Amino acid sequence: MVRRYVFPALRLVVWAVIAVALVKIAFTGADVSVEASGEQPTGQVVEPVIEATTATVTNSVTVRGSVVADPPVPVRATLAGTVSKVLVADGERVDAGTAVLQLRQETPRDPITKTDPETGETTMIERKPIVVLEEVKAPVAGVLSMPTLKDQVVSVGDTVGQVTPGTLSVSGTLTPDQQYRLVGAPTEAQVTLKGGPAPFTCTGLRIGAAAADPTADPLAPTDPGGGSPSGTVTCALPAEVTAFPGLGADLEIVNGSAEDAVVVPVTAVQGTVQTGNVWVVAEEGAEPEERAVTLGLTDGENVQVTEGLALGDLVLQFIPVPGGSGEVDCADPMQWDPMVCGG
Repeated sequence: MVRRYVFPALRLVVWAVIAVALVKIAFTGADVSVEASGEQPTGQVVEPVIEATTATVTNSVTVRGSVVADPPVPVRATLAGTVSKVLVADGERVDAGTAVLQLRQETPRDPITKTDPETGETTMIERKPIVVLEEVKAPVAGVLSMPTLKDQVVSVGDTVGQVTPGTLSVSGTLTPDQQYRLVGAPTEAQVTLKGGPAPFTCTGLRIGAAAADPTADPLAPTDPGGGSPSGTVTCALPAEVTAFPGLGADLEIVNGSAEDAVVVPVTAVQGTVQTGNVWVVAEEGAEPEERAVTLGLTDGENVQVTEGLALGDLVLQFIPVPGGSGEVDCADPMQWDPMVCGG
């Protein structure tokens, strides 16, 4: 009896209530308004500070490079004249300082005029030219390539041949940041060959400018992060080390070390070489004071401060943003920060 009449009746009542609620929402809408409090959420960013401490700073720069064959060295004429002798045949091996050519230079001299005092007759006496012989020597040891022929006329500075040394070097590119850190670098580096022998020392370290890219647009903007190559570093591979051109290598160059140096993180300093600025926090609640400092070595994480900052001084850990007030307006979508304004 209950299941036949009561339950169906209750079901009809429930469906009727739902239908009435849906009709009301459809024509009047739901009330989703909230009571305004009149307050705007704001947050305060507390700028982190850090203390100047002492540490050992080692300015070590690691450059990725590769093994390259040393290029041929030109043999240049040191005298204007003609080739009188070819002393070494093309393709022969020579030592540094070996004479490969002999050059001859003839300078004519004016004749001497002689007058007989009795007859007044004038006689012209020809003089032999001044002859200078000079040997052109190989600048380095290696295999000589000699395209110059006997009796060929040359000028000072002309390339008369070239010597392929057959030696190897390790070469890599430098970013501007690395170039700054390698100012006054030593003449050697520690080299690790990929899949090669144990690390070894290479000598004759040279730092130069990077070769210009002929396909690059001269009006194109440079990399603001300083990641574009701006220099090269090269050092000679020892003769006893077995290597091959194209083999990958890492050069580790240690350019100074300082113990018990006053240091701060590089993030706290505006500038990385020679001079910089830090923002010193003198008292709690006071505005940070910008202070010029003199910089020393850096290891990429910390930088040595040689003047302008004392041990224990508090500085902002990060350089202030120009024009920043430190206030975060949570009502401004452009400034909203979940760490300050909440989720």
